[in-house]
Amino acid sequence: MAANGRLKGKTAIIVGAGQTAGDTIGNGRAMAMRFAQEGATVLCADRNLESARETVEKIEALGGKAIACEVDVTETAQCAALAQTALEKLGRIDILVNNVGVGHGDAPPHAIDEDTWDRIMDVNLKSMVMTIRHVLPVMRQQKSGAVLNISSLAAIAGHHMVSYEVSKMGVNRLTTVTAGGNAKYNIRCNCIMPGLIDTPMAINSISKTRGIPAEQLREERNARVPMGHMGSAWDIANAALFLCSDEASFITGAILPVDGGMSVRIG
Repeated sequence: MAANGRLKGKTAIIVGAGQTAGDTIGNGRAMAMRFAQEGATVLCADRNLESARETVEKIEALGGKAIACEVDVTETAQCAALAQTALEKLGRIDILVNNVGVGHGDAPPHAIDEDTWDRIMDVNLKSMVMTIRHVLPVMRQQKSGAVLNISSLAAIAGHHMVSYEVSKMGVNRLTTVTAGGNAKYNIRCNCIMPGLIDTPMAINSISKTRGIPAEQLREERNARVPMGHMGSAWDIANAALFLCSDEASFITGAILPVDGGMSVRIG
């Protein structure tokens, strides 16, 4: 794999390293591949084991090192087991990337139902709290580590998906709380807020919900971005690589928009 070894010798857990089927690549798979390309050994964790294995196969085909792991991060016991598995298989945990999120069935505040609220909060926010909770003791003992949470521009913009938007703002605050409480242990915690990204999860699910062709949706989303086009999962992966590498060794508590300029128009 042609790269510069920016994560040489590092180990990484990427939660959500599988992806929805589609003709583009998802954020989790792109991050897993990019990290492996730069020398990390990657534990590809996903609720869908087959999809995680597909990511591992792509990494191995390029000469990288990866392991697949099935986990439902909405279950606290499985988050604890994930940290233990990573420690056993990788020897240490240098990087944790939390890349999970759902929004199906969400609604404005006047129409949201309790079950939908609870499900989205469990997946989008509680899962990240619990993976961090069980990885931090390992990183504290090591006196080093990097945690990266994938939030969303919806954390600071939007008006019609109350559960998703509140959960993602919670992810932002979780990031700063984790950063502030663990800096003395040389553990960093940062966050990426993706804007409109051309991933299978975004395009396939939204086009299906709206009943429109995927290409029509792509055209609409491209037109909304100041740069004139959506980003790709590789844009997220490259930002993640920087924040998890030693190049960002003095950066913690950062909330980084990767959005083609959309956030500059807020307000």
